Amino acid sequence: MMWMNTILLAAGSGQPGQGGGMVQLVMMGAIIFVFYFFMIRPQAKKAKEQKKFIDNLQKGDKVVTIAGIHGAVNKINEDGTLQMEVNPGSYLKIEKSAISMEWTAALNKAAEKK
Repeated sequence: MMWMNTILLAAGSGQPGQGGGMVQLVMMGAIIFVFYFFMIRPQAKKAKEQKKFIDNLQKGDKVVTIAGIHGAVNKINEDGTLQMEVNPGSYLKIEKSAISMEWTAALNKAAEKK
């Protein structure tokens, strides 16, 4: 909140009647606009896609974790975890949020090419 007071004081310190404060307010609005459309909005969109990807996981899907572990979904648990088969008969219990959407897409895309 202190930075807002500083901005308002700086905007009002010019000579009265010149309208310099209005230019600074417009510039501040432009900066906020740029931050929203180039940083905040894309991150929110990516988070929404990640959540949709996690919710649509099914048994048998080939996935890659953020740690780089490859495997197939064996069972989806109700507590936000899943059981992943890394080798026949070898299972890992991991969090759903540990599945990498980008790496899984790359794995499946490479498998489609073959």
